[in-house]
Amino acid sequence: MMVVCYIRYEIDPHRRDAFEEYAKNWIAIIPACGGELIGYFMPHEGTNYVAHALIGFDSLASYETYRARLKDNAKSRANFDFAERQRLILKEERTFLRPVTP
Repeated sequence: MMVVCYIRYEIDPHRRDAFEEYAKNWIAIIPACGGELIGYFMPHEGTNYVAHALIGFDSLASYETYRARLKDNAKSRANFDFAERQRLILKEERTFLRPVTP
């Protein structure tokens, strides 16, 4: 894993259970489309409207291939539609990170 896509979500704090369902759906979808899911993280203490996801890739090119696969995957499209219908995500930010190695 050379690149990690870090996603910061601002979610509706009243819809946390629905967002958690959305996140759980990605557990199977992300690996099927070529990403290495490190994890989804829900608010626990403190801020109640911020969630996070970390997904690893071999390269930015692998990430682009993954994004194309997401668009063609029926379960992925259904999960995106679920989030839209439920109005779970107020804001989403993506940052690409690389690991620090010795």
